[in-house]
Amino acid sequence: MTIALDHIGRTVAGELHLADVSLTLEPGTINVLLGHTGAGKTSLLRVMAGLDRPTQGTLRQGGADVTRTPARKRSVALVYQQFINYPSLTVRDNIASPLRLRRARDTEARVRELARLLRIEELLDRLPGALSGGQQQRVAIARALAKGAELVLLDEPLVNLDYKLREDLRDELRALFGSARPGGTPATVVYATTDPAEALALGGTTILMHHGRVLQHAPTLDVYHRPASVTAARVLSDPPMNLVDGVVRDGAIELAGDLRIAIGAGAHLAGLADGPYCFGIRASDCRLHPAPGDVAVQARVELSEISGSETFVYLRGADQPVQLIVQQDGVFHHQLDDELTCYLDPDRLLAFHQGGDQRLVASYHPGHPGAPAAP
Repeated sequence: MTIALDHIGRTVAGELHLADVSLTLEPGTINVLLGHTGAGKTSLLRVMAGLDRPTQGTLRQGGADVTRTPARKRSVALVYQQFINYPSLTVRDNIASPLRLRRARDTEARVRELARLLRIEELLDRLPGALSGGQQQRVAIARALAKGAELVLLDEPLVNLDYKLREDLRDELRALFGSARPGGTPATVVYATTDPAEALALGGTTILMHHGRVLQHAPTLDVYHRPASVTAARVLSDPPMNLVDGVVRDGAIELAGDLRIAIGAGAHLAGLADGPYCFGIRASDCRLHPAPGDVAVQARVELSEISGSETFVYLRGADQPVQLIVQQDGVFHHQLDDELTCYLDPDRLLAFHQGGDQRLVASYHPGHPGAPAAP
């Protein structure tokens, strides 16, 4: 069932929570709501669930206006980041509770099916208090799926889990969403997160939010490769995207200092008019070992961080006032003030307007010829 939000706004005690949000979510789609803490994700989920009313705009579900319809009368299920289960009921009864409320047939079979999908079959006779955090969240998700709702909302459901469990459960969720309704009819899913990696792992479409507004809504890989603005690029980049002001002049990009990158005739930036731009490149497109066509930047180490199986190196240009972050696969140790050569892949540069709304001007896109965006 199509979910349509038309110019939704919400203000509480004079504070703006949502501003002019218009979205159409198609049946059976996975929609990742991505934004930093305070971006308005939870506020939007609560409006979609019927827990809060918007101060302006209209919400339609299947063409019917449900703006003022309370949550209990909507076909919606909501999973929070906290582990919310009925403490006095067994896992079996927790999962079965929405099925019994609607007097569904084959309740036990559906409970066992969901328990199998979420790998909690052996826990059915236990109470939630005897489970780990990850197991409790699996129970909460199973109960939400058992409801058979047309709209499933998940508010950072994995944020309180450890890294490995988060990764495992995230990989399972995409397949689980297809079983969100009895008979295999897929629900429309909205999954809120602050983690760009979750958006990329879940696929579907991504809705970028910032300060209560939607920055961009498109297939996830399109948003990744063609962020609409500098702000959108920052929201979908972890670690932060490297941004450097520069000028296009005489067929080349001139960055801070004397760093110059020639623009080839077939390059995705070839159509840029002369003038100032903001250039962006992700940390994963910078490296400490050269590849053909790379541009070298002499730099010093300001900070080196190891995160899981990756190393993030924060650099400052030795001859140019350029700050860069390099993402290395693997564990490496770099000392403060070590001198390194950083290599940039010019085929991965994004160009944004400098000043104003800093909107995208040109971007690479695998499978599509790069070309400057319309002015």
